Amino acid sequence: MNIKIFYGIIFLAILSTGVVFAQEDTELIIAPITVQTDDKNYDEGDTIVISGKVNTAIKGVNVVLQLFTEGNMIEIAQITVAQDGTYSHTVLAEGPLWKKSGTYVVRSSYEIGGGTIAETEFSYLPKSDIIETKENFEVNAGSKGTFDVEYVIKGSVVKDIIINSNNFSLEVEIETTDDGSITLDLPREFIGAEKQDGKDDIFIILIDGIDVAYEESVVLSESRKITINFEEGDSKIEIIGTYVVPEFGTMVMIVLIIGIMAIIISTRNKFQIKI
Repeated sequence: MNIKIFYGIIFLAILSTGVVFAQEDTELIIAPITVQTDDKNYDEGDTIVISGKVNTAIKGVNVVLQLFTEGNMIEIAQITVAQDGTYSHTVLAEGPLWKKSGTYVVRSSYEIGGGTIAETEFSYLPKSDIIETKENFEVNAGSKGTFDVEYVIKGSVVKDIIINSNNFSLEVEIETTDDGSITLDLPREFIGAEKQDGKDDIFIILIDGIDVAYEESVVLSESRKITINFEEGDSKIEIIGTYVVPEFGTMVMIVLIIGIMAIIISTRNKFQIKI
């Protein structure tokens, strides 16, 4: 009898533990409210997109959003919840309250059933803390020797810059530490994009094979200055023009001329044989 009671107690204990685990799993799957940002690292001037979802949307009840740094609240807003329970809000990271670098906390609360809260974090850097590197990179130009490409970069370091004569491009290999940008001063003597009438054309910019936009801030008689934004994890930027280092273009023309001459000679020989 005592043994039966003992096993009965063990069975009930296991059963109750299983119920607790099941309840915990359900709570993990169906959170009362969630919150996230579109990135985990921001610089001054960036737009922060905050979004989330409430499990039970109640008409007239808003999500209260707060931003904190070092325990100090720098932003508060009430956000309307959509019928499907989703909500979103954008914050511009600039102004007198956005001067300190560090970890910022986003807190969303939904005041039902005593109130539910969700939090997430992101890192922030003001412009005063953003490290920009300005350097000259010596590029090998074959028989033309070398030429310098001046660049300013943030969020990454330049590992190498090479010429790819096959597609008239300059390839910039980078090692990123964050989202960032690079501004390159491209000497016209060695790389450019021109129309048939000699006027400037647009460059084609590829980052890891994907076509991206760029900004051109300065156009000089001897160079063109372009700025390209990249994301953390990117590794290769290709700047494709209509020519790269004139000698490569000359060599292509020489090969073409030799090919044409060979065809002409071959045609003459055949013609003489027929005669």
